Amino acid sequence: MSDNPNSPDRDFPLQDTRNIGICAHIDAGKTTLTERVLFYTGMIHRIGEVHDGQATTDWMEQEQERGITITSAAVSCSWEQIESEGLFKLFQGVSHRVNIIDTPGHVDFTAEVERSLRVLDGAVVVFCGVAGVQPQSETVWRQADKYRVPRIVFVNKMDRVGADFANVLGDIREKLGANALPILIPIGSEDALSGQIDVVNGKAIVYSDDDLLGSTYEVRDLGEDERLAADVAYEEIVNSLVDVDEVIGTMFLEEKDIGREDVKAALRRATIANDIVPVAGGSAFKNKGVQATLDAVLDYLPSPLDVPSTEALSALNEEEKVEMLTDDNAKFCSLAFKLWSDKFVGKLVFFRVYSGTVSKGDQVYNTRTRRKERVGRLIQIQADEHKDIDTCYAGDIAAIVGIKNITTGDTLCHPSLEVMLEPPSFPEPVISMSVEPRTTADQEKMAVALQRLGEEDPTFVVKSDEETGQTIISGMGELHLEVIQDRMKREFSVETNAGKPQIAYRESISQKAGGEGLLKKQTGGRGQYGHVILEVSPNKRGDGHTTENKVVGGTIPKEFINACMAGIREAMISGIVAGYQVIDVHVDLLDGSSHDVDSNEQSFKMAAIFAMKDAFKNAGCHLLEPIMSVECTTPEQFQGDIMGDLNRRRGRIGEIDAKNNICIIKAEVPLAEMFGYSTDIRTLSSGRASYSMEPSHFEQVPPAIVAELVEQRGGYGI
Repeated sequence: MSDNPNSPDRDFPLQDTRNIGICAHIDAGKTTLTERVLFYTGMIHRIGEVHDGQATTDWMEQEQERGITITSAAVSCSWEQIESEGLFKLFQGVSHRVNIIDTPGHVDFTAEVERSLRVLDGAVVVFCGVAGVQPQSETVWRQADKYRVPRIVFVNKMDRVGADFANVLGDIREKLGANALPILIPIGSEDALSGQIDVVNGKAIVYSDDDLLGSTYEVRDLGEDERLAADVAYEEIVNSLVDVDEVIGTMFLEEKDIGREDVKAALRRATIANDIVPVAGGSAFKNKGVQATLDAVLDYLPSPLDVPSTEALSALNEEEKVEMLTDDNAKFCSLAFKLWSDKFVGKLVFFRVYSGTVSKGDQVYNTRTRRKERVGRLIQIQADEHKDIDTCYAGDIAAIVGIKNITTGDTLCHPSLEVMLEPPSFPEPVISMSVEPRTTADQEKMAVALQRLGEEDPTFVVKSDEETGQTIISGMGELHLEVIQDRMKREFSVETNAGKPQIAYRESISQKAGGEGLLKKQTGGRGQYGHVILEVSPNKRGDGHTTENKVVGGTIPKEFINACMAGIREAMISGIVAGYQVIDVHVDLLDGSSHDVDSNEQSFKMAAIFAMKDAFKNAGCHLLEPIMSVECTTPEQFQGDIMGDLNRRRGRIGEIDAKNNICIIKAEVPLAEMFGYSTDIRTLSSGRASYSMEPSHFEQVPPAIVAELVEQRGGYGI
């Protein structure tokens, strides 16, 4: 890296830039928190509420109507830590650029969280002060762990009845295994929430009751009880830092005085290293605690310079790694992490710059397609508003207009670079339904709409059923596919009829078995001859397909081995129980024979398919179904009815927790039994219960249900 990685034209130096995501379980208050941050930083002049459909980052019509976040929205703001007597700030008086991505909380839109965390330097994870760690909270936390994203926690809704900061802190430590340390402890809770104890600075931040917007607050000395709580928390922070931070550990061993400035600097290092998670409490809706939490974002979350330089793989040699320096003076390299079709400007490509700069009119190179593209426009995104800019610098997140033939995860770089950045990974779709246009005239429009939506969303898959001629769409859940249909109607003017959602069943085997396939045709001229002997055996769940060539002596000529492997892969597409995809199978190609004249690639491909079907007949084939982890939250009086209903749905009750007359039931239930559950649970509980679910694993389907599925699929069977 050069001595100064900043271009002289930058508005905000790299060290004063923060790229953060706000993520959590559905309805924890992510969008409300984002709205307050935009208000206090001066980006908006009126606070919009989610329940009114007025939130800045919930700009889609579907988001405003449903009161949920569907697509991640990017916004930028600037924040200067407020100078307050007696408060030590690491960056006091310095204006910072904060790029924020507000992510969805619903599991159906988990891809939005995945790709956002892939390109962010830090995250604010929001938890509900009443519910604590919820299922999607755990999913988000695992996603952040995967990409090693430093994070701080904001315990929201401390104004609600039943809110308990200590309980949530214990939940985070127990369920997530995080070294969570309170830095901003709420003063009071429920109606008595008035401010925060700033543990590191040893002060109290109290909000004025007269200022309903939360803009006015005072910093005062701690009261006796507050001082006691702050001292206990401060000692806990110092003890943790002694264990994880070398500087503080050395000072402790040498018996040097450890000042608050030392603690704050060490806390920043430990947070960036993912050794400690600072925790703040407050209420975004009641406008209490947001400014101090924003200060904590600047103090403890990293700038692009603080995180390790991104490593890319050489496109010429996949074993060679190339370091992409966070430096405006380096060659340009970026990752396209999201595509979006905008009705005004066309296809937007959201990208994160890891090194170098790119300007309007420059040529960029797509390593996957090996094609150069010219940058037509560069846009700074503010939710649904677009601001044209001339140049993007290292660490920036922006959008390009004018790039063609691009997919999520592509690397865009300088034409002289041959590198590929690691793309985000996405889960497989779990639910499918057939879809058709209401009028024949809309057939072509529907195909265009589905293609564009498929480009935007990696978890949305479109395919055609060759047997029925139907168009099948697959996604992460009922809500996901419902929103897709709604978008087709609003954005592409295509009204569709949908069939009942179909489950993405899978097939697998339970024992080792051999198979033999022979294709022998003679039609008078040149015939067809292929002969394959192989053996299949079960893999561990999740290991996928593996193959090994064990042919010796050239019984199958080398030029036909690839054709055999292609036949093996094709046979996995459709199993013999009900015609679903076969998973977790290992295949050994053992033997065969060939004919000097009649053998060709197609013959051996077909022979391999026959051999696989033959092996499946003796391998104990069975059907697998997706099982969901379901968490129901209900008043205690409805517990029995809801548990009975889950049992009726073939569910297994795993755990029951009780908090403040609220019962939390955790169960594993087949996805096939969960259709329409949102209506049923509301009926059972007079509208007072809620639930969330996420994919867990695949399990074998009971024989009685297999028979029904086989009949529906047109009489497959062994």
